[in-house]
Amino acid sequence: MSVTVLKFGGSSFLDPEDYRRVAEHLAERLAAGENKIVAVVSAMSGITANLKAVMLGINKQASPSNLDAALATGEMLSTYLLEAAVNRLGISVLSLNGYSLGIRTNSDFGRASIECVDPGPIKAALQKHDVVVAAGAQAVDQSGSLTFLGRNSSDLTAVIIASMLEEQTCEIYSDVPGVYTADPYLVPEAQLIPEIAYATIAQMSRHGAKVLHHRAVEYAEKHALTVVCKSLTSDGAVTGTIVTGHGDAHSVTVAQDAAVIWCASLAERDNILALLNRHDMSVICVEDKSRAGICITNDIDFAMRLAKVANTRSVSIESKTAVTELVAPVLHVHLEGDYERAIFLARQIHERMYPGSIGEPFGSRRAIPRSPFNSLLVRANNAPRNSQ
Repeated sequence: MSVTVLKFGGSSFLDPEDYRRVAEHLAERLAAGENKIVAVVSAMSGITANLKAVMLGINKQASPSNLDAALATGEMLSTYLLEAAVNRLGISVLSLNGYSLGIRTNSDFGRASIECVDPGPIKAALQKHDVVVAAGAQAVDQSGSLTFLGRNSSDLTAVIIASMLEEQTCEIYSDVPGVYTADPYLVPEAQLIPEIAYATIAQMSRHGAKVLHHRAVEYAEKHALTVVCKSLTSDGAVTGTIVTGHGDAHSVTVAQDAAVIWCASLAERDNILALLNRHDMSVICVEDKSRAGICITNDIDFAMRLAKVANTRSVSIESKTAVTELVAPVLHVHLEGDYERAIFLARQIHERMYPGSIGEPFGSRRAIPRSPFNSLLVRANNAPRNSQ
């Protein structure tokens, strides 16, 4: 059975109408002769942050397992909306969530790691239906509890499913068609990279690039899976970057709200560093005068929880923007307290890398796109109540 695996990120769903747009794309693919489709979806843009705010507003000490289960409902809602949109077109469709995807993890709630997979449930669903909609970023541990794979990790779910089904490629859709030498919304001169190696994009992702999740890239490399980065436009699907074992490019990344843990001593920093490395966390060692620190750019909540386990006497925790120059095999990290200054620095670095370059007209950086419908289920505690 030939299966096409596609993933649609939160930026694909800024409006309920977007679910119809994606459903129509799936219908066009089937009409063009594709056999079966698995569509992996993220939560509607902004819902995950909203859910987290409400949960912590109720209980700041909510257990990690409780948080995982709550946050996963954002992706679940997205699957049900896309299932409804596909069904409206007369296509046989079924949605599956973390409980029924056949993906098992450890119990590291907040950023669980894959332990084993069973393609049986998805294959059984595909035997009966033309389209299966899968909730991204979630699985279950060995006790059956729902686990979260980390922020922006629906890419990982899609790659795992493609590998489970023994497919050779996985398509990832976002608001930009591919991987650029910098965030094109931050650096208008950023250049599209047509082909890039797994290791290169994984390093970019670990230091702030948002197009692909680094664990998805590393899983794809391990299973010899080609990742195709695309964007769904009014003119159809546009392919921007193919991720394989080849291709390199200099780049600059910007990680806003990176966490810097300043430690009382080098020994304490090494203690935290060893623990984070055991969990394959993205960390950067930094120093400031007499202080030693660690900069964390991904899965910050999970990393901070691990740091507490290390039981160190950290001096302070600061929020910084990390600007990273990636010129393989060397990288240079600059920490900036002012975000606008960080953007200016990123543009300067990119100009040195690619003097006189002209990028696509993405324009100035907008805020992270959030759907005006992201309070479909919940609203933050400080949102005004409508009168009844």
